[in-house]
Amino acid sequence: RYFLLYIDKKRVSMKIRPHCRYAFFSAFHHYRSVTAFNEIETMSSSMNIEDVPRLCKYSLDVKTSTPRLGVTFDGTQIHDLPSTHIGSLSDIVESDNPVEVVRSGLTHSHEQHAVGDVTLLPPVDHQEVWAAGVTYLRSKSARMEESDFSATAYDRVYDAPRPEIFFKSLGQKVVGPDDAVGIRKDAQWNVPEPELALIMNANAQLVGCTIGNDMSSRDIEGENLLYLPQAKTYARSCSLGPWIVLTSNENDIREWTITISIVRNGSECFSGKTQINQIKRSFSELMSYLWQSQTFPHGVVLLTGTGVVPDESFTLSTGDQIVIEISGIGQLSNHVVVV
Repeated sequence: RYFLLYIDKKRVSMKIRPHCRYAFFSAFHHYRSVTAFNEIETMSSSMNIEDVPRLCKYSLDVKTSTPRLGVTFDGTQIHDLPSTHIGSLSDIVESDNPVEVVRSGLTHSHEQHAVGDVTLLPPVDHQEVWAAGVTYLRSKSARMEESDFSATAYDRVYDAPRPEIFFKSLGQKVVGPDDAVGIRKDAQWNVPEPELALIMNANAQLVGCTIGNDMSSRDIEGENLLYLPQAKTYARSCSLGPWIVLTSNENDIREWTITISIVRNGSECFSGKTQINQIKRSFSELMSYLWQSQTFPHGVVLLTGTGVVPDESFTLSTGDQIVIEISGIGQLSNHVVVV
């Protein structure tokens, strides 16, 4: 009959009469949902990570339960978005107003889970994943170092009107947070590529972004440009997560920082950092080339290139832990296996 509540960070103790309990809980649930959504409405004036709604897919038990949808504001608690009101992640992404759909779902949300108690899944349904290359100056230099044979091509594409864009993965083959990413068994020089990933709907509209890891076999790519699909597209070569930040403000996104840390046998063996504002091309320019003479009926994800590349003395090994962080999104962590 007694309830301890924290309202606006103040501890409140109250006794609820039996005949008033239903009304009380209904009112309190409405208060909680409305208070949570107030954070959504602040995102136009603030891009603090605590303020922006982040859409995720998760499972309570990957072996027995079906994927669920949720939204988090602080990266620690997930508000469940019930399937009775929202059928899929694509229903939100393809809607006219994704934030409004999340708001509606929150009013029917009766469950919360700590992020540590669930398994986060890749934040995609049937969207294809494509990638843009040589968008950072560091990427151009690294790709030129891979091969004398291909150096001229990489040098030219950095300044060319048309960017490099290539297919990366089907949505159902994408790896999620804390799952394994792969290095090819026939490659000797393997690296992760930490990248910002843009989420677009079927109408070519930017609706959000997430973190991407574009795993690459640099020796295969460096041997011959025509081997790029083999160097880039293979089992467990693409990781996305942990969630989609529902914002399309490029100016704010370009203020974010990308960092990467690779830990081997308990010790950090590589780290690096770059700024998203170092991407040479605008998001709209990259998106426009992706959509030329193309359609994506389920929407599409576009990796925007990397500005952090280990030098030629480094290659990934089985068991390495890769942690990529984007300041406005969160962290994407994966371990390495041979495929």
